[in-house]
Amino acid sequence: MAYKKLSEQVHELSNPQRSDTFVKMFRDAVRDGKFEAAYMPERFTMPKQFTRRGSEGSYQRDTKEMLFEVTPKFEKWFDETNRELAAARKGGTIKPSVEAIEAGLVDFKQMAAETRKKMQASYQKGQTLGQSRSKTKRK
Repeated sequence: MAYKKLSEQVHELSNPQRSDTFVKMFRDAVRDGKFEAAYMPERFTMPKQFTRRGSEGSYQRDTKEMLFEVTPKFEKWFDETNRELAAARKGGTIKPSVEAIEAGLVDFKQMAAETRKKMQASYQKGQTLGQSRSKTKRK
């Protein structure tokens, strides 16, 4: 059986600034029984750079080290979680892009429906405006 440390897995994240969120999600998954892990006596420094409001410079946080078994179930969970965390989130919304659509973070069918609705509303507005102006000229 292959075992791996949480610190090694954190360095495989595609977006290291989300390492704190990944550690929280990892612990939640262990608590929920999705896979097995155990605390180790040492600690490790997360790669995320934190900043304090009103002061210059950044700092890093330490967290408890964990050891877990690498299984296909874990690999699947990590791939999904890493994909979720890959998109930098600001304000909770994901900007539509080809990468976001391909990763499944943005629903293309919903975007297309919204685009169609906007285009239809714009067309209707133009038709209404044209009709109201034609009635004004006749009088």
